[in-house]
Amino acid sequence: MDDGVTLAVEVTGEGPALLLVHGLGGAKEDFSDHLDALGRDHTVAVFDHRGHGASDKPNDPEAYSFARLVADTLAVADAVGFTSFRLLGHSMGGMVARKIALHEPDRVEALVMMDTSAGPVPGFDPALVEIAVDVALTQGKDALKELLDFAQTLESPAHKQVVEKRPGYAEFEARKWDDMSEIMWATLLHELAHQTDDLPAMADASLPPLLVLVGEQDEPFVRAADAMMASIPHAQLAVIPDAGHSPQFENADAWIGALGGFLSSLPATAR
Repeated sequence: MDDGVTLAVEVTGEGPALLLVHGLGGAKEDFSDHLDALGRDHTVAVFDHRGHGASDKPNDPEAYSFARLVADTLAVADAVGFTSFRLLGHSMGGMVARKIALHEPDRVEALVMMDTSAGPVPGFDPALVEIAVDVALTQGKDALKELLDFAQTLESPAHKQVVEKRPGYAEFEARKWDDMSEIMWATLLHELAHQTDDLPAMADASLPPLLVLVGEQDEPFVRAADAMMASIPHAQLAVIPDAGHSPQFENADAWIGALGGFLSSLPATAR
């Protein structure tokens, strides 16, 4: 990146360009189960945001912002040769993706908003978020983990079932946590809690084909999905049954079916 930060990127497959953007505390491996299937028809790029996974983790809070993540995402697209691309953003990644679609519309051929929002997340209390931010910055990750485990943020029956029944999944989540910068987490969570409402702009914009995709148990983001569907013309909705905030894990067949059906409906494009 132009500030010297290095991001970990992987590219697979062949066909129209597809860029997958993970959420806060996630990693590029959040999509690994589906790369072979998506790569049969697309050139798929995934990457770790700064402060996550195998990417660099600056210690300066000034290195983290939604604007910086937008610039990073576009830089990744440039580096892998994606002049224009189909774009999926999960959770915070969807908040980044919507800004790219609004401000770089010529580059986005289609947009998938996955368990995310067009503005402030319904039910998220900024005052409570600031408590978690303070814990992260002053007491560190161990204390933060205790707080989040107590609060059961974005917990759902579907998530609990995956943790209990999928071998290695709890360890996968632990690795993501260990690889995450608490400075990044606190800085971006603060911005997430106080973000602008882009729903009016999305409603008025000439957006590309849009799929709003959400797990049926992901209550705050079901409300956000309903708000997008009520306001954005021509948006399509896919509610994934028996799934929460990460439906690509919690109901993998339904998730890839919904995403694949949407992608296959798009006009053919070259990379």
